[in-house]
Amino acid sequence: MDVRLSVLSKVGGRDRNEDACGYSTEGDTICCVLCDGAGGHGGGDVAARTAVDSVLESFASRPTATPDTIHTLIAEANEAVNRTQLSSRDLSDMRATIVVVALDANPGIAVWGHVGDSRLYGFRGGYIQCRTRDHSLVQSMLDAGYIDEATACHGPSRNVLTGSLGVRDGFEPEIVAQPLSLEPGDAFLLCSDGFWEYVDEREMESALQRASSPDDWLARMEHSVLNRGRKGQDNYSAMALWYGEVNLATQVVMR
Repeated sequence: MDVRLSVLSKVGGRDRNEDACGYSTEGDTICCVLCDGAGGHGGGDVAARTAVDSVLESFASRPTATPDTIHTLIAEANEAVNRTQLSSRDLSDMRATIVVVALDANPGIAVWGHVGDSRLYGFRGGYIQCRTRDHSLVQSMLDAGYIDEATACHGPSRNVLTGSLGVRDGFEPEIVAQPLSLEPGDAFLLCSDGFWEYVDEREMESALQRASSPDDWLARMEHSVLNRGRKGQDNYSAMALWYGEVNLATQVVMR
């Protein structure tokens, strides 16, 4: 399978890392999942880890890259978080965001889905072609035209979610409608808000166009996170997926 992967997850300025991520490969198919937890008494890291474990275990039993599979993986992760909430009063308010992507190298397709404000970015030719839409109050205000992008990045409501794992009523993940047909040089970035908050989209593209590997790509972007992060900054996590020779494909179209 001509797919390369790199994973980064750091505590930032917090006492514990409430992000979690993981991946599983089955034949020509790879599934990657990233979660960002929230909740008192350590509930955030429990929610995130519970969701990641659920996705990877479920994927092992149905290793396919279809929209229905992604929907099932996320729905089962929500059920797992809900079950864990019932096990302890301290965990009753735990929540987590989630983003999942599955790539099948044969025939060469990708599908993804998410809940919350952990994001997936898709790149082709070194430039962003798609991005998940946050389930957040700020995103709703942006869509309605009440605020602009500059205000959204630093507004007081930036962390208020309108969707997450850990809810029992009205849960509905957002899933890409059709599989994306992959081309050599395609790349994907999964990341928590503690990462994308400090790396703008032009920087993501520039770093990709200059990177020699997925590890190098993440390291270049982490440099921005570290330079701009403030005292007590959030955990930050990212996963980079390359399909084919990304660096060769992107260098052709750099401008």
